[in-house]
Parts: sequence; structure tokens; C-alpha cells
Amino acid sequence: MGLPYSGLSLPGRRKPYLMAHRGNRALFPENTRSAFMRAFEDGSDILETDLQLSADDVFMCIHDGTVDRTTNGHGSVADLSLSELQRLDAAASHPDLPPEIIPTLEELSSWLPQDVGLALELKSDRFLEPGIASRLLRLLREADILNRTVILSFSQERLRSVKALDPAVPIGWITLKSAIPRGTFEMLGPFWPLLMLNPFFVRWAHRRHQVVAPLDSAPEARLGYYSWLGCDAVLSDHPHITAEKLDKLRG
Repeated sequence: MGLPYSGLSLPGRRKPYLMAHRGNRALFPENTRSAFMRAFEDGSDILETDLQLSADDVFMCIHDGTVDRTTNGHGSVADLSLSELQRLDAAASHPDLPPEIIPTLEELSSWLPQDVGLALELKSDRFLEPGIASRLLRLLREADILNRTVILSFSQERLRSVKALDPAVPIGWITLKSAIPRGTFEMLGPFWPLLMLNPFFVRWAHRRHQVVAPLDSAPEARLGYYSWLGCDAVLSDHPHITAEKLDKLRG
């Protein structure tokens, strides 16, 4: 994934790509191994997950800055060690399912199929630290997945911190407000109403060598519109449903 525009390319897979939002979080606890594995089974082309850091600086796949919503624990992710975090049940909101741990990025990298891309949303300002950003890139290189990974954030500063260490790393800016393509980011994730406000957004972005994946975790009603616009990927909380509809669109 990277410049030029055609750089968002997954051999053997057809656009718009299906990006599983925190795995299949409709059927399984978000950002857990079961959610990720189901997303792969659903035929997802890209897996999206979130990154926080533990107290001992381990990259954790969890969305919130605290563990309260998604586990049976309490407190800040940044205040808990890896061992403390992985003693928690990340499936606490799904009492009908077996317990789950909060995965580390290293664990996820070992589960990722060779033909599936990875989108990592940076959720902490710790990624502004060169040492942390450098360690993230090193982990991705050692796992041999950097060439199919895009780094995402609402924060341009976090993205630039990573980009400064390796200009070849594709970065994606998620925006709730900008109805026109901006910056030098390889990917743009505009909140979906912005594409209604500006139906030329995708074409404009492509001319700027940027790919587009709208921020829309329930995209089914708009899949035809996104395909018509030429969106490169679509996000989904329930990729098992979205995949069926995408297959029909792709013919």
C-alpha cells in the first residue's frame, strides 16, 4: 500500500476491498482473536484494529484508553502491564462466549493470513515518541507485514511521527470534517456524510494519488454509491453481511 494511487493493491482481491472494523465485532468481542479469525473467514481483505500501549510498552489491540467497556476490569490501559491486561476477560460483554484475552500486535501478526492487509489505528499520543514509533515499524518489518500495512489516525501529528521515520510507510487520515481531500496522506477516511456532501471527493483524491475508505461501519445501504464513486475500500462491523452484498456488486 502506498503511492501512487494504484498502490493500495492486494493481489487476487477485487475493489472495493472489505475492511473488517475491529474484526467481526457484530458476532464476537471486538479486537479479539475470535473476531479477527471470523473476519478472515468472512473474506475480509483488510483487518482494521486499534493500538494502545501497556504500562510496559507492549502494543495492545484495544480501542479504548481504558479497559472498562470491553473487559471485566477497570482502569487505564497505560497503567496496566501486559500480564495484568491479559488476565482480563475481553469477552466479558458476551457471557455466552468463552473468555478472551486482549491480543498484542505481535500475536495478531502471527495470525494474519498472507493475503490480508492490515490497518492499524494509533489511539495514543505515545506514538508521538520516536522510540515508540520506531519500535512499531521494527515489529511490522520483523513480522514481514509492513508492506501490506497502513497506519491510521484522526491525529495528523501521530501519522507524521511514524512517517518521519520511514517515508515509504503509507499513512491514512480519518476525518469527521474535511469534505475535500487534504494533505499528503496515502489514504483518506472521510466520515461517510462528507461523500454525500461532496460526491467528487473520491475522484479528486485519486487525482492526488490518495485512496479512499469512508468511515462507515454499517455501509450496506450505501455500498452501491461507494462502488459508483470508486471507493477503494469499505469498512464494516459485520463483514459476514457486507461480504455477501459486495460479491453481488462486484459481479
